[in-house]
Amino acid sequence: MSNKIAFNTNYPDISHSDELYARASKIMHPVTQTLAKGPGQFMKGLAPKYLKRGKDAHVWDVDGNEYIDFNMGIGPISLGYCYDKVDAAIVNQLKDGITFSLMHELEVELSELVHSIIPNAESIRISKTGADVCSAAIRISRAFTGRSKVLCCGYHGWHDWYIGITSRDKGIPQEVKELTHTFDYNNIDSLIDSLDADTACVILEPFIFEAPKADFLQKVQEACKKNGTLLIFDEMWTGFRIALGGAQEFFGIKPDLAVYSKAFANGMPISLLTGRKDVMQLFEKDVFFFTTFGGEALSMAAAIATITEMKEKNVSAVLDKKGALLKDGYNRIAEELGISTYTKCSGYNCRTIVTFDASAGDPLLLKSFVQQEMIKRGVLWAGFHNMCFTHSDEDIAYTLKTYREVLTLLREAVKANTVAASLKGEPLEAVFRKVSNYNIKPKTAVKS
Repeated sequence: MSNKIAFNTNYPDISHSDELYARASKIMHPVTQTLAKGPGQFMKGLAPKYLKRGKDAHVWDVDGNEYIDFNMGIGPISLGYCYDKVDAAIVNQLKDGITFSLMHELEVELSELVHSIIPNAESIRISKTGADVCSAAIRISRAFTGRSKVLCCGYHGWHDWYIGITSRDKGIPQEVKELTHTFDYNNIDSLIDSLDADTACVILEPFIFEAPKADFLQKVQEACKKNGTLLIFDEMWTGFRIALGGAQEFFGIKPDLAVYSKAFANGMPISLLTGRKDVMQLFEKDVFFFTTFGGEALSMAAAIATITEMKEKNVSAVLDKKGALLKDGYNRIAEELGISTYTKCSGYNCRTIVTFDASAGDPLLLKSFVQQEMIKRGVLWAGFHNMCFTHSDEDIAYTLKTYREVLTLLREAVKANTVAASLKGEPLEAVFRKVSNYNIKPKTAVKS
């Protein structure tokens, strides 16, 4: 019998998942389209590899096992799986068509809605993925400033201009790699020391999990203005979650350009580039950024329905409240069990992360142990709480109850030095983000 969300006696049967994985391994390299969804981030031999369906904050794998999901499609599911109002909007539009030979009226309706919400949205472009709009923002920044170099802080997709600074840089010309440099979050000197007369733009995630300190974001904006450099907020994770108008509304900072995807269409593939009209007007004649599916109507219908629901239901406040219950609850349990010295939950409440300190052992092994036991008990867990509107009070209460049991087991395994021996499958792999030596400075920097 398939596992339910309960304190199950057995680990889930994942035989069909394993069969699909074996088939995929013969012809797909790698088998996953997104690293965060792939087998490297879930215990091989124990965790499910393929999901079948979802409803609200629950998912079912191909073997029929049910889980509370805190990954939420790696971010896009902001309201919940199969959310009625969004699905109805998609179905209604499907009756009229998906993609057309001329522009569609939803392009205008969505742009007007975004213009009314996003502080810097004097002008708007619609595309399909986060990497698309990040690269478009870089290109137009170079065109507007007449400069070439980029400074970045965070993760910005798979395109050459960014991925050349990471450890997976094969296939990218050296000349391209040398145009992108990095700086450290919450270290304004690392940015100022890297700005030079050829820096076209600075792109950063306003926050990942760490909060900005000592007016860091304001100082970034000031440094960019002083240097004649455009500021780009990558709001893939912060947009529509931390506030309806994203991090720029939350922190009161209006960047020159901003990019969005993930949360605002509840799972449908769509992205946005917003920004100053004088910059964005270069797309009219001078800068090329077009895609056949930018005006695809199902995603736009979903986006309008999702944003409308977020506005009417004050979803960002709900995510904050529900996320706080999990974050504070986890930390309280860790404190009561005496293990807060090596595990904690941190971040803004809408999206938090559970971390483990090396003082108690290999953090990946500790995380693998917790994931193993959470999955057994019906929680699809990868160390994050990506909150959605339909995570229920019951879901949260059950998850905290599960944390108490699992963290008790972890404490005993750490004391006995049996964490590795307790694993039923292969441990998790390190998450790919960027190079270890992250602050890469230009060869020459000209002080402004």
